[in-house]
Amino acid sequence: MPEDTGQTEKTRNKGFVRRFLDLPADSVPKTVFVAVSLCLVASMIVSAAAVTLRPLQAVNALKDKQINILQVAGRYEPGTNVAEAFKVFEPRVLELATGEFTDAFDPATFDDLAAASDPETSIALENDPASIGRQSKFVTVYLLRKDDGSLDKVILPLHGYGLWSTLYGFISLEANGNDIYGLQFYQHAETPGLGAEVDNPRWKALWNGKKLADDSGNLLITVAKTAPPEGPEYHVDALAGATLTSVGVDNLVRFWMGEAGYAPFLAKLQAGEI
Repeated sequence: MPEDTGQTEKTRNKGFVRRFLDLPADSVPKTVFVAVSLCLVASMIVSAAAVTLRPLQAVNALKDKQINILQVAGRYEPGTNVAEAFKVFEPRVLELATGEFTDAFDPATFDDLAAASDPETSIALENDPASIGRQSKFVTVYLLRKDDGSLDKVILPLHGYGLWSTLYGFISLEANGNDIYGLQFYQHAETPGLGAEVDNPRWKALWNGKKLADDSGNLLITVAKTAPPEGPEYHVDALAGATLTSVGVDNLVRFWMGEAGYAPFLAKLQAGEI
């Protein structure tokens, strides 16, 4: 009489399960099974958490960015209602090559970093002292106006490579487009106690009142151990024990304040065209 293959298969499967369950708890098959099962469960939990928390992460990232802009402009105090305080800023998308604002993008949604990786909105750099690889043709800048509507400060994003990481930050300039009000970084992975001292309030305070260029428009601002012969108003002390991070900051500030960066915009600012 022919054998019932379906029943045989069920019997074989039951035999495998029973043999597996009868194995000692510390056997290799059970150990591997438990490890794989835990990994699968943990990965599902992490994935679900990442998806669920993504909107909250985006909100927190935006708030952190706004806090940094408020701080570099001198408009932040502990307990400040960030969303309310940030309303005084006027975000505009700037075309770097022309130094003019463009309406081609919505400042509320334009992503500078994403634009820098898109060949349509960025260029590959041959002369790249800031070591950023590609530079977006457009950036979001922030205008701060006085009560009478006149310009008070402009806040400009900048970034460049230090010792271990790319430093992302903002520089705040007075309405004349030459006097620095402040500079600070909101993201980097420099060495704690050394390069990470870019976050030290005492070092950040050194930038206040410094000048970018002389009366002839020569870019002179420098981060170094000694002041340049042109004068201390163009000099910020290098970080002690963090030579390469200091060089990186010097390179990125000079790059973004130069012809490849904001120079066309700063010329219009100084001419009163903004």
